[in-house]
This record gives sequence, structure tokens and C-alpha cells, in this order.
Amino acid sequence: MLGLSSPNILMSIENIPSIRGALQSYGLTYIPGTWIESLQVAKGSGSVVNGYESISGQINAELRKPLTDDKFFLNLFANQMERLELNTHYTANLNQKLDYGLYFHANKKDTSADNNNDGFRDDPTGQQLNILNRFQYTNLEKGLVGFFDFNYVFDERVYGENEYIDGIIFPENQNYWGGKTDSEMVKTNFKFGYVDPEITYRSLGIQFAYTGIDMGSSFGNSIHDTNQSSIFTNLVYNSIIGNTNNKIKTGISISYDEYDEYVNNLGFNDFDISRIEKSVGAYFEYNYDNSDKINLSAGIRFDNHNKIGNFISPRFHMNYMVLPKSTIKFSFGKATRLANIFSENQKLFYSSREIIFTDNSLPSDFSSMKADQAWNYGVSIINSFKLFGKESQLILDYYITDFENKVVADWETPGQINFYNLSGKSFSNSFQAQFSYTLSNSIDLLFAYKNTVAETDYSSHGRLKNPLTPSDRIFFNVAYNGPTNEKGRNWKYDFTFNHVGQQRLPSTQNNPSEYRLSGTSERLNLINTQITRVFSDSFQLYLGVENLTNYRQKNTILGSDDPFGDYFDATYIYGPIFGRMTYVGLRYYIN
Repeated sequence: MLGLSSPNILMSIENIPSIRGALQSYGLTYIPGTWIESLQVAKGSGSVVNGYESISGQINAELRKPLTDDKFFLNLFANQMERLELNTHYTANLNQKLDYGLYFHANKKDTSADNNNDGFRDDPTGQQLNILNRFQYTNLEKGLVGFFDFNYVFDERVYGENEYIDGIIFPENQNYWGGKTDSEMVKTNFKFGYVDPEITYRSLGIQFAYTGIDMGSSFGNSIHDTNQSSIFTNLVYNSIIGNTNNKIKTGISISYDEYDEYVNNLGFNDFDISRIEKSVGAYFEYNYDNSDKINLSAGIRFDNHNKIGNFISPRFHMNYMVLPKSTIKFSFGKATRLANIFSENQKLFYSSREIIFTDNSLPSDFSSMKADQAWNYGVSIINSFKLFGKESQLILDYYITDFENKVVADWETPGQINFYNLSGKSFSNSFQAQFSYTLSNSIDLLFAYKNTVAETDYSSHGRLKNPLTPSDRIFFNVAYNGPTNEKGRNWKYDFTFNHVGQQRLPSTQNNPSEYRLSGTSERLNLINTQITRVFSDSFQLYLGVENLTNYRQKNTILGSDDPFGDYFDATYIYGPIFGRMTYVGLRYYIN
């Protein structure tokens, strides 16, 4: 999931928008991998039911359910950088209708390494405590299902020069560049659904979520503190028109976000930002499902937002079966979102860049910053077939995202980051080919290629490729799941190759020669591998290596010799810093 994150992708947990606002910086690290039951990745603008913000896609994480999860699960993990991790799941049946799950995650890393010898830690030190309580209510006779979740997260991370000591421990002025981020999150979710036992196509559901975030960060001479309180409510009704081929969804959603944000840029440039964003929306979606040939979804939603005003979001998706094993998909839609510029660009604080609002929009509430709005169009061709008698599938995708407006983060002037409203064009054209092949009962192969052309018109530099966006990617995976013997033992093996193409780097040509970089990144070839020994249904050991070829990016930090100087900049990182990473772990289950 970490590699898929983007402000333009709606990140949801069980269809409740979750990674937004202050959570754009670290929010994905608050979802432990063992808690995830499944992931659904939707390309394009998504469904109107899930909101108006999904510009280029949606990733939804379904969490494990107390009713179906293991009674007990334990996962221990350690890597060579001395990161330790503990995950436990515990579930209990409280009565015939109520189940409970306690999910616990903790990680800790006390030591730092500097394998590239630039004087800075290759990875932050710190720790996280993450607790999730889940209650699941199930009454099938009356058609009732409900979930109540309470999630608490405490997270801290320290970064900077090797000699830097956390200011709380060592409050005196230091000559070393460094900083710390302390975060606390409290989240409560409530979902309740009713399905008519007599008329199963008719249902009513309600979702409610509250999220409170308190995040304080220091970066050298800069500060970024943010406090966020968010409420989301969604009421959705499902039924049919005439017969079950014609389904409808309609509902109302309400969102409320209160931000109290403070930024001190390099010790002299203050931004004290308090704002409230609230919206009320109504939506209607029609689905036609003829399983023999065609499936289409047409939706529209109307929202009133106190900062944006009134706006409409149309969405359309269609799947058409051309041949028995060949399908073509079309989609288009419009999406709108308000950028949270400091959380989405938090890496700017790892530099001596001055924050400038080019539109003279001193952002007491970001009122002069227009909303990001974009159209997304896409087509996919899916073809399943036999190759040498084995199951295969080929998927071809082409998607276009065309922005009508967005807040541009302009990194092209060394020593500055300029924010302004788009004047001109900004777009992304993406082509992807994916081929999967079942080589045998034990071996699956997956190959994918992606090409991206993403460009923006910058006010003083003309049209440029978006920085740090790979032009192409190649992905290859081999997954082996060996035969199981009479004792329930087997071997599993996973091999992944990632090629990351060249990326344009923001200009450094106005810097002194010793602080300049070439205009493009190196191409990266990264290999990850893992082997697992399954001893029984209840016990596994695994060993893995990330970045097997030991690739390390050169020149990761400009001006590392003078971190409080004008040319210090750690925003050009595009590849691994540490090098090869080995890890071990175990999994233990009680079913």
C-alpha cells in the first residue's frame, strides 16, 4: 500500500475515507499489514457512494472481522537495522450475536545507521503503539449487521544528523540538524446495516466515523504542528427498479473537518492556520447487471461545501463482454478535493526552502487556494486464455487524468517552494500491461509494465514533467507454494523484481557547482525475496531480503556538510539509502 499512496487516490478503510488531511504524511503506517483482510483497488474516479475526492482511483482496505478471524494470532518481526515489531490478534465470541476482536501492534527502533556516510541517519528511530478494539454484531434472522471500532495510535520518530539528540531529552541548543514528530490519533467508527430478510435486495446502511489527530513536528529550525478533528457520516439505501438486473443506490453524506495548523518556516516565516471545512452531499447511482454481456454503473452526486460552493460529480463505468473470456471496460468521472498542502508536501521541511505563496495568498484559511478538480477517463481490456494448457490473463489499461485546476507545488527554484493555483494544463497519461500465468499448481508468475507521462505548466518554467515521477516501471513476481506433506508442512517462496525508470529532478542549476545534481535520477533495479517454512497450520517461520542487489542512492542530501546553510535539501531522495535489508519473523495461529 505504501507504494500506491497519493493525495489523488481515495484511501478508505471499509469504505470510510480515512487517509486524508493530516494523515497524508504518515497515515498509511497506522494500518498494520496483519490487520488487513483484503485490498480492493479501483482505477478511475470510483463510485459516487464513496465521496467526491477520488481523482485517479480508490484503494479500500477491509480489516479482519472478529467473527471469522483466528482466535489468536502472533507475528514477531526483526530486521538488521534493529527494528522490532509485534502484532497480535485476539478474538472472542461474547454471545450468539456479538463477537469481539482486540488487535495490537507495536514497533520500536532505537538505533540508527549511516551506511552512506553523509552524517545523517538512514532511517528515523522511534516507536509506535497501535490498538484496535472491534465489536461485531450479527443477527441474520433480522437482517442486522453492525461494527463498532475504537482505534488509538501513538507514534514518534526522530530524524536528522547522527549526533542529534531529541530536544526533550537534551533541551539545550544543539549544533546538529534534527527533529522529531510526535503523533496521537483517536478514531471511532460505527457501521450498521439492515437487509430485509424477505426482500434481500433492499437494504439500509449507516456509517459514522470520528477521527482526532494531534501531530507536532520539528525539523531543524522549522516547526509544523497540526490538530485535526473530523466527522464523516454516510447513509445509503439499496433497492431495485423492476427486477434485480436494475439496482439503485442513493443516500446522503456529511463531512466536517476542523484544522488548527501552525508552521514556522526556517525560524522567521510564520503561518498560523485555522479553518473549518464542511460539506453535505446527496448521490444516486444506477447499476445494470446482465451477467451474460454487460454491467454498467452511472452515478451523480451533488455537494455543497463551505469553501468550494456547489459542485456536481458525474461518474460512469461499463464492463462489456466482447467474447466469453474477453471484457472491455470504460470509465469516466469528475472529482474534487481540497489540498492540504503542508501535510501533502511535508518533505519540504527537510530542507532550507522558503515557503512562498505566489498568488499573494497568505493562507490564514487557504481561502484563495482553489480546489483540485479533474476529469478521469479510462479503458481496460481483460482477456483470459490458455497458454501451453495453463491459465493466463492479459490486462491492458490506459487512463487519462486531466486537471481543470490544482494547487501547484513548484520545486523548480532552489531554496524555495512556491504554491499557486494552476494556470494552464496539468495531466497524467498512464498505460499499463499486466500478464499473469499459472505455470503449475505450485508456481504463479506475474509481469507488469507501466508507462506514465505526467506534466504540469509551471508559472515561471513552462511545461515540465512532474518531478520524481518514474517514466516507466517493470514488475515481475514469482510466487511458489509447495505441496503440503502429511504433517501439514510445506515451503513458500516469493521473488519480486522492480525496475523504476528515470525521474526528473527539480532544477539545481542556480546552486553553486558543488550543490548541483543532474537533471534526472538513475534507473533502479530492486529485488526483494522471502522464503517461508510452514511447520503446521499454526506455526510458520520466514526469512526475507529487501534490496538484494544492495543498491544505494548517491547524493541523497544536498548540503549535508552545512545543514543550516542555504543549500541544504533532502527532498531529492528517490531510491534506497540503507542498502540491503535482511529480516526474520514468525507467525503463530490458534484457529
